[in-house]
Amino acid sequence: MRALRALIAVALSGVMALMLSAVLPLLAGAPSHAQSKGTIAKDARLAGDRERTRFIADLSRKVDVHVFALGNPYRVIVDAPDVNFQMPPGIGKERRGLVTAYRYGLFAPGKSRIVIDVSGPFLIDKVFVLEPRDDQPARLVIDLVPTDEQTFLTKLREAKPLAESQATHAPLPQPPERPADAKPIVVLDAGHGGVDPGTSSANGVTEKEVVLQFAKRLKEKLTATGRYEVHLTRDDDTFLPLQERVAFAQKKGAGLFLSIHADYFPITIDKARGATVYTLSEQASDEEARALAAKENFSDVIAGVELPSDSDEVVANILIDLAQRETQNRSVVFARSIVGELATKGTLHTKRLRSAGFRVLKAPDVPSVLLELGFLSNPDDEKQLTSDSWRDRMTDSVTAAIDDYFAKRIARMPY
Repeated sequence: MRALRALIAVALSGVMALMLSAVLPLLAGAPSHAQSKGTIAKDARLAGDRERTRFIADLSRKVDVHVFALGNPYRVIVDAPDVNFQMPPGIGKERRGLVTAYRYGLFAPGKSRIVIDVSGPFLIDKVFVLEPRDDQPARLVIDLVPTDEQTFLTKLREAKPLAESQATHAPLPQPPERPADAKPIVVLDAGHGGVDPGTSSANGVTEKEVVLQFAKRLKEKLTATGRYEVHLTRDDDTFLPLQERVAFAQKKGAGLFLSIHADYFPITIDKARGATVYTLSEQASDEEARALAAKENFSDVIAGVELPSDSDEVVANILIDLAQRETQNRSVVFARSIVGELATKGTLHTKRLRSAGFRVLKAPDVPSVLLELGFLSNPDDEKQLTSDSWRDRMTDSVTAAIDDYFAKRIARMPY
């Protein structure tokens, strides 16, 4: 097993290098030297037209920014240290000029990010941050102008050597040696977070909020049994790239990985409700599973992490080639345990196991399952997802499923 982990670590380190080299910064303006501690983003807006579109953010003080462009899809990425976003509710959906939408949030501890979606090839013409004056706040200003595809790609290629020089090639850390009688390690992955809110209800309840609350409660329940060592991939409103979630589970030496999400069914009158359980497969079990995997795999792009399709294919091929049938079979056993527990509570959307190519489930040596708790598009499910009593009942069921899975493992039952 450790030899397998070492092989995977080498393979994934190369993939991570590919990912990093694809994030091609287009620096646009020298950063300021102001300290950012305590900086608050109070508001944002768009101005101009398709010939020149301006993004403006009001800040409590001047802050250093790093601004760059990404393509496929076209985006402007604005990174700043530790900005506290206190924007008006619902902001960011405005379309104006070249900009179709924007979003913001915590990207990593101490690092905040704004992602601006752009409708076509563009250039970052100006970037500057104004000091506050009189009764006016500090302002971040970004001017975008249209260009042709060839010019856009040329600018990206010109910036590529800088991105490559910043890439690291260190292999992934190996999990520590553990005694044979050590507690099984369970990693709970609350989906989305930070700059990526996931889906949201008509009332503004976001996926990232409800799944984090659920993951924290489930960790409490599992820890209280005294039978497991439990870790969260994130325990606050921070974004974590999909590949880092997988690497986290491998680094911890996880015996089980559960990724937790909430679904959304995009129709006017929505009757879809209840939980659904998914495992990994390169062949999606149905169109709904394929659509969900596409949405979840798009999470990195939403947050401004560039993961080229060819490198993902490398990941898929490496992991599927190494993909121990034992690991996949264990994932199915765990998935069936969850379905069995939830079926008795009447909280399932379907009893049938579904599967698709979820990136977050692609650790070849960790049994992994994705659980969609319910549909935020359904008012009844939304009430449950935000209910403490429902969360208690649901986490009891998942805890029982995890107990059942490890009981079978200890008994060495055939899969």
